[in-house]
Amino acid sequence: MTRIFKIVALLEGLSLLVLFSNMLFLKPTNFDLYKTLLFPVGMTHGLLFVGYVVLATMFKMEENWPMKKYLQVCIASVIPFGTFYVEKKIL
Repeated sequence: MTRIFKIVALLEGLSLLVLFSNMLFLKPTNFDLYKTLLFPVGMTHGLLFVGYVVLATMFKMEENWPMKKYLQVCIASVIPFGTFYVEKKIL
């Protein structure tokens, strides 16, 4: 279970970075490509985000995480590079 959570955390972090780079670099230069990539990248990131939060909730229940640790893990999912930190330091 820990291995799956680490993989989802890594993929969620990467998808957030891809989404940001799509917004920052492609939107101003190539708007058509930006619009083409926005839905699949956004949907992938959304599904990974939901999976990350669900897995974090399951871990909280299984391993009796304190609320502070659980909130740190959940807040890290919305901060760029936050899931990488969780993967290395908290897990």
